[in-house]
Amino acid sequence: MAYRRVSYAVWEITLKCNLACSHCGSRAGQARHQELSTEEALDLVRQMADVGIREVTLIGGEAFLRADWLQIAEAIGQAGMRCTMTTGGFGISLDLAQRMRQAGIATVSVSIDGLAATHDRLRGRPGSWDSAFRTLGHLQAVGIPFGCNTQLNRLSAPEFPRLYQCVRDAGARAWQIQLTVPMGNAADHAEMLLQPSELVELYPMIAEVARRASVEGVQLQPGNNIGYYGPYERLLRGRGEADDWVFWQGCAAGLATLGIEADGAIKGCPSLPTAAYTGGNIRDRTLHSIIEETEALRFNLGAGTPEGTQHLWGFCKTCEYAELCRGGCTWTSHVFFNRRGNNPYCHHRALVQAERGLRERVVPKTNPPGLPFDHGEFQLIEEPLDAPWPQADGLRFGGDRIQWPEDWFSGTPSMAEIVTATPATTTTTATVTTAV
Repeated sequence: MAYRRVSYAVWEITLKCNLACSHCGSRAGQARHQELSTEEALDLVRQMADVGIREVTLIGGEAFLRADWLQIAEAIGQAGMRCTMTTGGFGISLDLAQRMRQAGIATVSVSIDGLAATHDRLRGRPGSWDSAFRTLGHLQAVGIPFGCNTQLNRLSAPEFPRLYQCVRDAGARAWQIQLTVPMGNAADHAEMLLQPSELVELYPMIAEVARRASVEGVQLQPGNNIGYYGPYERLLRGRGEADDWVFWQGCAAGLATLGIEADGAIKGCPSLPTAAYTGGNIRDRTLHSIIEETEALRFNLGAGTPEGTQHLWGFCKTCEYAELCRGGCTWTSHVFFNRRGNNPYCHHRALVQAERGLRERVVPKTNPPGLPFDHGEFQLIEEPLDAPWPQADGLRFGGDRIQWPEDWFSGTPSMAEIVTATPATTTTTATVTTAV
């Protein structure tokens, strides 16, 4: 009987890339050493179907730089799985878009990481913004449904409301967002990372955009390190429509998801650090045995039991949502602190700390070695809310930096006005005991 735990896989089919993103967690650019051959890749497609995978998203690097990528995409569909794609969108012609449709690619998500100047800066290549939007036009022309994805950091976050208008006007009907975390290249640029206390002003902005997007037919989809039990949790996870039964329920790595690297390494989530979370390689053992037998793919099986919270520490260990949340996104906490179980990117946590008159900052402690999916380690600083910020911190995010579209409000709104304009759908409490 086939094993049926995971149902969704994200497959990095090559690490080769035509961009040089300063926030790239995999440090993409050159192909990995000994990437899977066509024969090995097609065998892996068969194994994925056998273990119950229903959807496979092809990523890179840049997936279309692999010569046999459309053959792989077609094989995924023929095996009864849905094939989708995430791309930087640099260089997808109308002809290639047509061939993608013929190969059976069902949907495509194009990365848009800010307005033109910011996007090109983050993506490391002039013209990448224009090319990404041409790609959106080509996808629309050939009839492939598409969405966008965006990383939020101190460079892109102030532009978020105006960026929404660009994404909407390009025809996207889904928009996934994620917070940039210190993995890979992003670990070398800590100045661009949002500080935990800045989430207090970030989330009202996101919620206002999500509410408007829902009205205008765009689903804003929160990634795994967005939210966590703040006043907009149900609004955001309901994709702009508040739903009492939609909220974060813990890391799903190895439970519902699978990450595959181009050389055949298997992880429970595509974002997880390679060294700490690889369960095995399909060149050495079957996909079924890696999923069913290795600890790296089974560490979340304790969800809902006392064992499911034993890894928690710091604030997360004392949190009232600990059993349900289990420390939020494993990827986020691990790349900050070199261990999972204490997530600094939590809206509820930032609000609780603010009510206590405190804020948290993360500062680099050790540097990463410079490998794909690597990370260093950060120190967590807890300080008074009114303490001076470091003078060198010129990118600090706040409500006064948000670029609101002119027709959304009369004049420049204060954050208090935004909070009032976007009704809270759940309340956060501040009755948590003092964090370790």
